Amino acid sequence: MPSAHRFLGFGFAAADLLIEVRNDGCVSFALGAGEAVLGVPDRVLAGRTWQSLFDPEDHPMVEALFSGLDGGTRAGPVVLKVAGKPGCASLTAIRLAHNNGAISCALSRAAGRGVSGLQSREAFEARAIELLGGASQDLELSFVQLAGLSGAQAASADPEKFQALVAGVLRAQAYRGEAATEVGPDRYALVRGRDEPVDAITQKIGRALANAGVSEVATTATAMAMTGSDDRKPTVQALRYALNQVLQDGLATVLPRDLSQALDEAMRATLNKAGALGAAIKHRRFNLHYQPVVALADGSLHHHEVLVRFGSEGSPFPTIRMAEEMDLIEPLDVAILEETLEALKRDASLVLAVNVSGRSLMRDSYVNGALSLLKARPWANGRLMFELTESAAVEDLAQADRRLQALRAAGCEVCLDDFGAGAASLAYLQQLTLDLVKIDGRYIRDLAHGGREATFVKHLVNMCAELNVRTLAEMVETEDAEEAVRKAGVDYAQGWLYGRAREKPVSEVPARGRSRSGALALRSALDR
Repeated sequence: MPSAHRFLGFGFAAADLLIEVRNDGCVSFALGAGEAVLGVPDRVLAGRTWQSLFDPEDHPMVEALFSGLDGGTRAGPVVLKVAGKPGCASLTAIRLAHNNGAISCALSRAAGRGVSGLQSREAFEARAIELLGGASQDLELSFVQLAGLSGAQAASADPEKFQALVAGVLRAQAYRGEAATEVGPDRYALVRGRDEPVDAITQKIGRALANAGVSEVATTATAMAMTGSDDRKPTVQALRYALNQVLQDGLATVLPRDLSQALDEAMRATLNKAGALGAAIKHRRFNLHYQPVVALADGSLHHHEVLVRFGSEGSPFPTIRMAEEMDLIEPLDVAILEETLEALKRDASLVLAVNVSGRSLMRDSYVNGALSLLKARPWANGRLMFELTESAAVEDLAQADRRLQALRAAGCEVCLDDFGAGAASLAYLQQLTLDLVKIDGRYIRDLAHGGREATFVKHLVNMCAELNVRTLAEMVETEDAEEAVRKAGVDYAQGWLYGRAREKPVSEVPARGRSRSGALALRSALDR
């Protein structure tokens, strides 16, 4: 028989601190590096409640973790914030069958943990892909439905506390207590260990909710083994895109009976679409449309923005997003640039703005290729503008600025798209040398009504003027909006008021004078 010291040796091989928690929630035994893990010596831990050891934000998760333990079952690891100390600890717990219900816990120092509540859809997707790409053989992706939960929350006297409870219950079953998100009403997705059958998760969640006084919630779950994906880049990219589709579409009605099959089908569809998009780019099976941009000083046509359209589909944005996710955006950007230069060659009166994704800009191959094209076409000098889109992909602003300056030195102006939305922030304006800034349309829509949007636009225009950067307002749809952006000092405008994107660029902007109702009626007709 192994000695007690040998058992302790096994315990400390996997943890820095061992504690035992009685049924009353107090620590009955502690041994190990208490000061390093919890900030207090292990000798003073006995008699303290477990709640005093961990941050209150994590209490719902620990309560759910403990309540889900039967005799002889194990849970964790989950990562917790330590109470009163800027650090985290990883906790694994087991309730031994013949130990009067006490819970044995193994604690280790941890570098950090995710959010206290549920992750955002984007953060969860990124984490799930990271785990999938890491070939984690012992993990699975689970979808959980808690039918009746919304009704229970509506009846709760403290909805915020109820929400924290639900988050804690789900995090208790998730990998490291972090990889869980809401994907719809009463529906959740999480990454968890494969050491238990999927039925165990429904039982533990149901028990934890019942112990917290939440009844009449029916729990169902389905799971897919995360056996790790092929290291080939296209497969991982397709997996990311397909997972997003499953999260959005796979739960539209009911939980899929076979989650693995649902993801496999999404993967095949994604790869097929990516192949078709690659062929469309190679063989130029797309069309360019041109939307006019006017100078507000005199209402004259200043330039056109070049927009891409694929066949008879409606919005091109799903295709462009796929191109970004599937590493096809650079060849698409190159193809559009080449076709734009051909348009400039055909019509010497044109001035065009072509979009370039932040992902393309950060690649030497795109910038060097663009410079070669421009060098061979000196007649494009002063007639081409590069409009930086998807700026969230720009991780190194100093490097991005060097590449933009190379394009400017070749005779092209540069514009930052969608300023004020997402990543396009003051840091970009501070670190990038620009000619124009396009103000995101959400600020323009309500500009005429004053308020915060008007204040933002006016301050931005003044700041840009001091930096010798011109401004462009998008989504100008009415004469009131035009008047508002003109009063704010904006230089250029683009939107339905001046015309939609067309297959052929206009030679001049039609005389305006439409009433507000006429402009809105035009937009309504075009939307149909």
